Amino acid sequence: MHKEVNNISQSQQEDYQLIKNFLADDMHAFDRLVTKYKDIVFNLCFRILGDFDDADDCSQETFIKVYNNLKKFRFQSSFLTWLYRIAVNTCRNRMSSLYNRMNKTFIRIGISPDFGGDPPDIRDSSYDPGALFEKNEQIKNIHAAIELLPENLKILVILRDFEGKSYDDISTITGINLGTIKSRLARARQRLRENLRGDR
Repeated sequence: MHKEVNNISQSQQEDYQLIKNFLADDMHAFDRLVTKYKDIVFNLCFRILGDFDDADDCSQETFIKVYNNLKKFRFQSSFLTWLYRIAVNTCRNRMSSLYNRMNKTFIRIGISPDFGGDPPDIRDSSYDPGALFEKNEQIKNIHAAIELLPENLKILVILRDFEGKSYDDISTITGINLGTIKSRLARARQRLRENLRGDR
């Protein structure tokens, strides 16, 4: 018997039922989980990685890991929080792999690594051209400032300020205690302000 938490939301109840159905060999149940959360996972991966193809690869890899490990899921927490943890760790592995590859490439050709560059241009046809340009510039500046953060700070900012996760959820996702999360977030936001002012 799975031990479940009390006072869970309807969405969590639906997730739990889909997981149970999947564990009883209902493959359609897993497809429904993917359909429900694929956009959330992709958006998280894109915010962390800043590249469409890498985000697509990581979101697919995340669901492969979920498929292979769903039997280990404990019905004591939110499936979405568990899913976030897998996605964040998958992105961390991808970032580490990309940075190592880029470092080797730059060293091989004899130049210093530079991981800068503009993030993708995010367009919204509901804005007039002037407002659109200004908003896009703001978005690009914020994304560029976030890209300058160390990985451990960047992930916390994305989870808290972009994904709206609670401190408890962030702790569960990252495995970091609450005090450390709050101090790192304060440091990350200070670094962001400095990056946006150009104090680098």
